[in-house]
Amino acid sequence: MTLHPPHAAPASTWSPGRLAEAAAEIVAAASLPAIVQAGHPVLRTRALPFDGQFDAALLAALVDIMRRTMHAAPGVGLAAPQIGLPLRLAVVEDSWAVDHEVAQARSRAPLPFFAVLNPVCVPSGDERDAFYEGCLSVRGYTAVVRRPRRVEARWTAPDGAARAAEFSGWQARIMQHETDHLNGTLYLDRAELRSLSSNGEYSARWAHPTPERAARELGF
Repeated sequence: MTLHPPHAAPASTWSPGRLAEAAAEIVAAASLPAIVQAGHPVLRTRALPFDGQFDAALLAALVDIMRRTMHAAPGVGLAAPQIGLPLRLAVVEDSWAVDHEVAQARSRAPLPFFAVLNPVCVPSGDERDAFYEGCLSVRGYTAVVRRPRRVEARWTAPDGAARAAEFSGWQARIMQHETDHLNGTLYLDRAELRSLSSNGEYSARWAHPTPERAARELGF
């Protein structure tokens, strides 16, 4: 299985005013925002860095909306482009209860909620892991993605504080997946496409701790 580099995406051309107006509309809406799906241009542009385009109160409200949208989906991460906003903002949280064998094989541990602005993830070491991965913006499908096992991440918290941490295992996968969204990259750009399965076929055939059987039978 190979590590696929994505194509470079064009930068968003949204103005600061348009970004602030769209964020305010999302927060003021009577319902949670829809999660945009593959094919929407916002998922294929590099999101804009947050540099104070709107105030702390609107940012806090937007983070809360994104957290509730992620929970409702449900998912373990959500990037602002997934709700139509080309901003370098994402929320992550993994509190799912998974089988012990699965957790061990995938190095999956709970990840408390937090939000990241302008994140950067840099691989740490040469180890790579390949597992089935899905996306709230590619409904109904899953595919194997090979990613670095560990990353060094840097970001800004919503309160303006600079943060840095090392993530490994499934937590590193979540961080890379969400950072990819901010760069106009979908997980399918990195996936072993012969592994692509509907959620139904995955549940029926390939829902094992690791994808070795799928690799043999699907030929990747």
